[in-house]
Amino acid sequence: MCRIGAIKSRNYIHPSKALQLMRSQQKGHDNSGFAMVMQDLGGRFANYKELPILSMACTDEGVKIAEDILHEAGFSRVMQWSPEINEQAGLKIEPMPNYVFQVLHYPKSYKYAPASEKEELLVDIRLQIREALEETNDGYVYSFWPDVLTLKEIGDPTDIGTYFNLWEEDEDFTAKIITAQCRQNTNYDIVRYAAHPFFLEGYTALANGENTFYEKNKNFQKGLYKGYIGFESDSQCFLYTLHYIHKILKWPLQYYKHTVTPLPYDVAEKREDHAILQNIRAVLSNLELNGPNTIIAVLPDGTMLNTCDAKKLRPVVIGRTADTAVISSEVTGLNEILPDRDWTEDIYTHEREMIVINNDLEVERWQQ
Repeated sequence: MCRIGAIKSRNYIHPSKALQLMRSQQKGHDNSGFAMVMQDLGGRFANYKELPILSMACTDEGVKIAEDILHEAGFSRVMQWSPEINEQAGLKIEPMPNYVFQVLHYPKSYKYAPASEKEELLVDIRLQIREALEETNDGYVYSFWPDVLTLKEIGDPTDIGTYFNLWEEDEDFTAKIITAQCRQNTNYDIVRYAAHPFFLEGYTALANGENTFYEKNKNFQKGLYKGYIGFESDSQCFLYTLHYIHKILKWPLQYYKHTVTPLPYDVAEKREDHAILQNIRAVLSNLELNGPNTIIAVLPDGTMLNTCDAKKLRPVVIGRTADTAVISSEVTGLNEILPDRDWTEDIYTHEREMIVINNDLEVERWQQ
């Protein structure tokens, strides 16, 4: 089983909060891994919000491979940070030799380039580094994007937290948005890329459940955008569809829900926008999802959302205080992180709605 969680706060928070959120749901996952994406960074990264951060786990040769590619492209390093490692005996973890988090300046030729060109450059370079590392089996590159840091590891989440010294709060390593999951891809071969959350061009997605339309989604998505690669997990399709609907097609966010879980024909026909819904179903039917799942996602502007399959076959709950909102697979996660919240205001997402949390922590319930 998977367990997922997301924390969005007005204040900077430490990854220990994400570990606590996941540990409280320990009976619901298999202790095979821990992964997180941190966005809107504070601490040592707070002064570099406009510059891209490379997140990698690799061998010594992998570091050289990545640095050669970045140098050739014209990037220059501003700052590099690696977590302080605690190599305590008996930890259940399969670490890589190096964990690299580099802040880089864009090439000089991109000084006056529009944002869209910079974004495509970052995608191209990440894909180039990934391909080079795969050729020699020298590591993994998870994200290359401003104000974003990604860590994925195999092992027991508690031990992973100990290994990276993440249990003790540290003001130098914080973010306002943290998404996390505690499970590796144990349905198939364990590959670090398969661990949720997944990230692409400012979009983050993670899921609890299965996608039985995986092959249909994958075969269609492969031809839509260069960044839709890997497919080590059926849940990556959730991210790629969100990116395609919202970033590529530039549709309003509510049509993501209409794409992945379309309304029954007889219900859709009664709506004012029935022609739009009919066209979505006709043209993008290969992006429909099936199977039990609940999805958490973050947009580039920090908006957080949650939606479920059309039968609501996986649990999820949302709670909040004045300064923090949390999405969790189980209410025990909320109890751990937000013990003083008004639990009567907790939201259990329905199968035909999307929950949207904006940057003022206002919660909207969009009915399909």
